[in-house]
Amino acid sequence: GPRPPISNTEGDLLFLLDSSASVSHYEFSRVKEFMWDLLQPFTFGPRDVQTSIIHISTTPTMEFPFDRHPSSGSLRQAIRDTRQLMGDTNTGKALSFAKEKLFSGEAGARPDVPKVLVWVTDGFSTDDISEPMQLLKDMGVTVFIVSTGRGNYLELSAAASQPPDRHLHFVDVDDLPIITKELQDGIRDVLEANRLHAVDITSSSFRLMWPKLLSQETGYYTLEYAPTDDLARKRTKQVSGAHTSLVLSNLAPETTYEVALIPESNVHYFPPQTTRVTTRAEEISPAQVLISESGPRSFHVSWAPTLDSVMGYQVLYGPLPGNSVKVLEVDGSHNSTVVENLAPNTTYLVTVTAIYRSGKEKSLSAKACTQEEGSKVRHLRFEDMGPNALKASWDSADGQVLGYRVRCRRQTGPSSVLSVSPQVHSVLLTDLASGTTNKVCVQPVYRSQPGKRLCRMVHMQPATEAQGYRHRQRA
Repeated sequence: GPRPPISNTEGDLLFLLDSSASVSHYEFSRVKEFMWDLLQPFTFGPRDVQTSIIHISTTPTMEFPFDRHPSSGSLRQAIRDTRQLMGDTNTGKALSFAKEKLFSGEAGARPDVPKVLVWVTDGFSTDDISEPMQLLKDMGVTVFIVSTGRGNYLELSAAASQPPDRHLHFVDVDDLPIITKELQDGIRDVLEANRLHAVDITSSSFRLMWPKLLSQETGYYTLEYAPTDDLARKRTKQVSGAHTSLVLSNLAPETTYEVALIPESNVHYFPPQTTRVTTRAEEISPAQVLISESGPRSFHVSWAPTLDSVMGYQVLYGPLPGNSVKVLEVDGSHNSTVVENLAPNTTYLVTVTAIYRSGKEKSLSAKACTQEEGSKVRHLRFEDMGPNALKASWDSADGQVLGYRVRCRRQTGPSSVLSVSPQVHSVLLTDLASGTTNKVCVQPVYRSQPGKRLCRMVHMQPATEAQGYRHRQRA
């Protein structure tokens, strides 16, 4: 599905595209699709991401300069229109050409922005790549390599930026979408590293991060921020030069803020950095209430989401029908509690109310049912009492049992039902034909309703075999 937009990024991103005859037309088209999928969430323009393509062929060729396509629409069409050149796989020449263009104003590249190279290859090259690749990395270019063939791992891991597990990918051409998100995140980390940006964005706060420009001794930072539709409400904060992040809180939901970072240095001049951050829509808690681990006298209540703007929760519960209600107070940092001391086999209405720091309240209700206390017998056993008879015995069920009902469904012959007192925990079953499989169920009886049955299948051995029986639990 579509990825969320990636903004607050600035840099020159160059694709080194294997356009030689060693790549099939099908593989070339799949790589073009991958390139667009990779780029699609980014924002393009002179203060955002710029991208270009260089073909690997007999002679390296630039498809278009960095500043040619400042919008996603024109860039997508340009990638679609890119045609394979065929020729030799002279990757070393293409890398030398890339070094020239990545730092060339004539090619639309910008000084003092991060440089990223994404090389998509089938792993084959006819010339040496080690020296030109090292020159690129020495000049500060971050190199990501995507190998769709069986390239030499040692050679490619040395060519990629370190560590290889973040910058080198081996994947079949049909499985390129698998690595799209991971590669996007890696590129974004590089492009954001030297620029003011926001993370951990909520409806009421976000964390600003910026590169280390100052120190405790060389100056301090001034941060200015205001809603874009009301710049007169500008607020200012100052932090020491040792800081590289700051949390801004008590913000309005669904509001775009203009933020400026001004380094105040007594040694060097650093230009201000700006960014634009939009807070998320205010989440409502609780959005869902779940009941689990229900027992005869308790159940577990949980809800989501938990928000910083919620001071605490009230859990109200009472039996249905009825008017009696009890309340549990839960701290705002928790999202669950256990409700205890309940009546068995009873339906309760549970209401979770969030108390916001602003004084607002939001509530959501759910029904919960406790189980019948001790509603099932345990450990149904059988003892051979002759060629056609068995003794069935069981352990008592918990709670106020009024008696037990024992049903025997014979494979041949009539079914039978026996009712015994609560003190009796065994019965004799007769007229069980040899070689038949019979079903025996024991059910406790309570005042309000019957409990759950426990059933077993019992097989009587044929008369020609050794006397006895086998039983198995019903699936």
